[in-house]
Amino acid sequence: MTDLGPRPERRSDALTKARIVDAAIAILDAGGADALTFRALAADLSTGAGALYHHVANKGELLSAAAAEMMTAVLANAGHADPAASIRAVTTGVFDAITTHPWLGSQLVAAPWQPAVLQLFDRIGSEVTALGVPEAAQFDSASALVHHILGVASQYDAGQHLDQAEADRPGFIESSASPLVTPDSSRYPFLVRIEQQLVEHDDRQQFHAGIEIILTGIAALRGEGS
Repeated sequence: MTDLGPRPERRSDALTKARIVDAAIAILDAGGADALTFRALAADLSTGAGALYHHVANKGELLSAAAAEMMTAVLANAGHADPAASIRAVTTGVFDAITTHPWLGSQLVAAPWQPAVLQLFDRIGSEVTALGVPEAAQFDSASALVHHILGVASQYDAGQHLDQAEADRPGFIESSASPLVTPDSSRYPFLVRIEQQLVEHDDRQQFHAGIEIILTGIAALRGEGS
């Protein structure tokens, strides 16, 4: 029998779904969703693709599991006795995770009813309930908060598909492609008036402002505001 030479060393420790997901997250963080292939994952774990399929059926399931793992970590670090403080901590944690791991934002908007989104919705809904929001308004309140988060995720997902010129706010505003510098700019009086804010605003601060606006509305539902 012909000797085909040395074979790749296989790991002697047990391969688990948790280890596979952790390795997948590392690949996603380094190269994004396109870099995550079962071949790359198998090489990283020093195993064969068949062993991976025993734990994870396909790339979609792997991405879902990776997003759920990230969400679990965010939610575990966002507990507070005060439900409003918990909502702020949860939403800030998810925002920071999305900005640090762009693939996560893409995954959250790609499959709205995946476990990660359900985890987020359930946690936000639980905090809204703890705030004393009337039952009839709990779903709408939780939805407003979750949709605000997913809106940010959608923006970051879209940003990954723009070239550098389009992704740069000041460059876009100053370019001929911007509606603010065209002959039709009079059609956008508000945008022209807040152009400087549009260019210079901080995304994180704006995100927090949105959360505070929603929480103010939720407080009004409880009779705490007007």
